[in-house]
Amino acid sequence: MSTSVCDLATKQCKPCEGGMPPLTPSEIATLLPQLEGWQLFDQRIGKTYDFKNYYQTMAFVNAVAWVSHREDHHPDITVGYNQCRVEYTTHAVNGLSENDFICAAKVDALFKI
Repeated sequence: MSTSVCDLATKQCKPCEGGMPPLTPSEIATLLPQLEGWQLFDQRIGKTYDFKNYYQTMAFVNAVAWVSHREDHHPDITVGYNQCRVEYTTHAVNGLSENDFICAAKVDALFKI
């Protein structure tokens, strides 16, 4: 993947409601390669970002929180001194939705700034 922002990052999340089906394995297999370094596990996608220090880590976490608020789609975040793990799943569909991939792409775009 090039250093440009992938098409997913230009999309907006859509509200998800219960009863909607999660993405199929085929749909996931199409979307996942568009994200650099994200891994699929147990109906979630996740990625760990490394930083030089705690300040940079926390600045990134705050930026992820801002994106999450704007998209109204929130990840699970695990924070350490110089590391941050971001994981997405869509609880309303009990699996993955396109929103997870959109937000993952937006988080990657933040990291490249």
